[in-house]
Amino acid sequence: MFGCLVAGRLVQTDAVQVASDKFVFNLPDYESLNHVVVFMLGTVPFPAGMGAAVYFSFPDPASGPVWQLLGFISNDKPSAIFKISGLKAGVGGTHPFGMMASSASPSVAQVGVSVEALDQLVQQIPVSSAAVSTVGSYLQFTQKMLDSLYNFVASFAVSQAQMTPNPTETFIPSSCVLRWYENFQRRMAQDPNFWKS
Repeated sequence: MFGCLVAGRLVQTDAVQVASDKFVFNLPDYESLNHVVVFMLGTVPFPAGMGAAVYFSFPDPASGPVWQLLGFISNDKPSAIFKISGLKAGVGGTHPFGMMASSASPSVAQVGVSVEALDQLVQQIPVSSAAVSTVGSYLQFTQKMLDSLYNFVASFAVSQAQMTPNPTETFIPSSCVLRWYENFQRRMAQDPNFWKS
């Protein structure tokens, strides 16, 4: 019913069913993982009004597994990518797994899938660091990069009177850099994906 994919590894479709509505994927050597994709195989849809919460668990031999809600999948959203590299070990919340799915190895993390009612799923709040980059964060990065470039270039600004002739260097008027900076900002505001064409 479900699959799990980690970059550089084979697709896992062999989830361990730990309860009638709960499944677990084991992720060995989880320390090197950045993202995980959880998806429906397409063979069995969810019953009407149902979906599945997706959890991630760090192994913790001292206190047992610590589960963190990543998000959910449904018939309308049959797959999701989650960033797990920013999650903190030892920080967890309420979850439906209890100790039923604890890993036997300290280097094996787990992804849990719990089938639940959609109206409950949409009310749950996933760990914020599990969200994958969005256009908003891309725009924010681009804005910071533009600001950094402009500030760096402007730090070398000299007046024409301060310039010393050097035939091996090319000088660019700061007004040109400023014009490029403003045009790029305007185009990003109109269409964040303009650079792809």
